[in-house]
Amino acid sequence: MRLDIVWTHTIQRFKEGLNILKKIAVCFLLVFAGLLLYQYFFSKPKVKHTDTTGENIICFGDSLTFGTGASPGKDYPSQLSSMISRPVLNKGVPGDTTARAMARLDQDVLSLSPRIVLITLGGNDLKNGVPKDTAFRNLRRIVESIQAKGALVIIGGIDLPMGGRGFGEGYKRLCDETGAILIPNIFDGIMGNPQFMSDSIHPNDAGYTRFAQEFLKAFKPCL
Repeated sequence: MRLDIVWTHTIQRFKEGLNILKKIAVCFLLVFAGLLLYQYFFSKPKVKHTDTTGENIICFGDSLTFGTGASPGKDYPSQLSSMISRPVLNKGVPGDTTARAMARLDQDVLSLSPRIVLITLGGNDLKNGVPKDTAFRNLRRIVESIQAKGALVIIGGIDLPMGGRGFGEGYKRLCDETGAILIPNIFDGIMGNPQFMSDSIHPNDAGYTRFAQEFLKAFKPCL
């Protein structure tokens, strides 16, 4: 057999083998991408402490928990208490950052036999320019300290389309990794709507009603 024919045949076989390898690689990548997409969109992280044995439902946070902009008795913890016909403790302090909240965590949450803890924190970190990594490192410590008490944690996240500095993704990652329940954007349908806002930042009575309803929806199966 002529050498040029042998060489041509060898090259052809090599190309055929290379094409097969390419097809296998493409199939592998498609399967891998499919698994990633399924996990991202459909696989839900396991929620931690749905069977909590603590005593109190505690709302822990900043002015959104305190009820700035609401009429007396219309902050979201008070409205939530009326909805479920049981006490709900309001431990909100206007202006609190994650660092300031962490400093009072033991007194206002850990020492009170927490059963379910609802959190609104991070908005002041975002507004004050606190680095995202710092804010979520603090928030992780808060969440994990509460979970160490056996309590269920639910976070009302903030996801602003402009100027959000990636905080929306930060809340999602934190809850995925800790097993806390996330309300991705507690301001969804509220922010910018004068029907629900008392000013540019704080809800009015109707807005806090929406807050209470969203938190109730998140933890009602655990009651």
